[in-house]
Amino acid sequence: MFRKIFALAWKDTIIRFSSRSELLFFLILPVVFTVLLSGGVGEDQNSDNRIPLLVVNEDDSELASTLVDALAASDVVGINQQPRSEAELLFADEAAPALLVIPAGFGAAVVAGETAVLDLRQLPNNSNASAADRAVQTAVSQVSQPWAAARTSVAEAGRLEPFADAAARQAYFQQAAALAKSQLAAAPERVTITQPETALTNANADAFDQAAHQSAGQLITWVFIPLLGTSALMAFERRYGTLRRLLVTPTGQSTYLLGTVTGQFATAVVQMALLIGFSILVLHVSWGQSPAGLVMVLLTFALASVALGVMLGTFVKTEGQASNLSIMLGMSMALLGGCWFPIELFPPAVQTAVHVLPTTWAMQGLSDLVLRGADVAQILPETAVLTAFAILFFVVGSLRKFQP
Repeated sequence: MFRKIFALAWKDTIIRFSSRSELLFFLILPVVFTVLLSGGVGEDQNSDNRIPLLVVNEDDSELASTLVDALAASDVVGINQQPRSEAELLFADEAAPALLVIPAGFGAAVVAGETAVLDLRQLPNNSNASAADRAVQTAVSQVSQPWAAARTSVAEAGRLEPFADAAARQAYFQQAAALAKSQLAAAPERVTITQPETALTNANADAFDQAAHQSAGQLITWVFIPLLGTSALMAFERRYGTLRRLLVTPTGQSTYLLGTVTGQFATAVVQMALLIGFSILVLHVSWGQSPAGLVMVLLTFALASVALGVMLGTFVKTEGQASNLSIMLGMSMALLGGCWFPIELFPPAVQTAVHVLPTTWAMQGLSDLVLRGADVAQILPETAVLTAFAILFFVVGSLRKFQP
């Protein structure tokens, strides 16, 4: 039986790579898309991997300078201060995903208790721009805390006893702001851990790693599509009559399925190993602190994917139909699963709905390992769901009648 399974697996591998175009999906496209979407070849660990942020400071106030200093100290963005004309030219050339303009009068408006407006421009549909936006909001929140507390205090004091005039109200506001500043300065330093301690060994652990995200996402995309292509192999067997002739021999359906699954699964393992090695050597991506967890997610993902390919193989009629369906489903499920763009950029309803896709769970597991330093225990839910997907797809595929 094992000889038959190995022979079937080897036969499918030969058929799959009989066309040179298969190398396009196996290695060339995954490498090209990973490099392009990662922003180029990775740099060493000592380089500044922060997201570039153009800053135009047209306000001479102390508050504006404090805001610039807070942004400069950010782990997420690296600021590039320029005059407005130069900054707008650089932003138009997409030299940075976001441009922040601090207008004249910003500090005076905040001190006066008025609404101060910042001009933040972002490149459309850009995850780095969204990350820069959150970094700016965090910095603004930090530097405006005393003034926000003062405004709240003024509102409460005015509710209890109205101020005699605008001058009295402004004097109270200045006193409250000064008190809030002194209290915040004297407050003890607080440490907030937002991810496992193992992830903090990387100096840039708090920053979004585009290369790591794209390496994981493109691996899932380009391994998923060929595994769905298992359906095309089954259609090929039917077209040439080899499946009919095979099943009239002592080789049963279970042996045939095991041989088909084994060949595609083993090829996927080799492909994943090559893509991970490329990302480590060329893009300097760290694949987390748990090799066992990484193996568990990758193997259960590959198993669920090839099972889905087997199930599709019982529905499709021709090779062309199977190939087109594999590419269409593979691309759309990878996109919706967060493999191309962070799933946090999608509307909340979409984020919930896409949990019916195996790609979502695979990407979530790899993101937890690669970006958040998760261990085996923390990715058990993802591996359990992927295993359940594999069982479901295999059961449906097995219950379907083969049409040799």
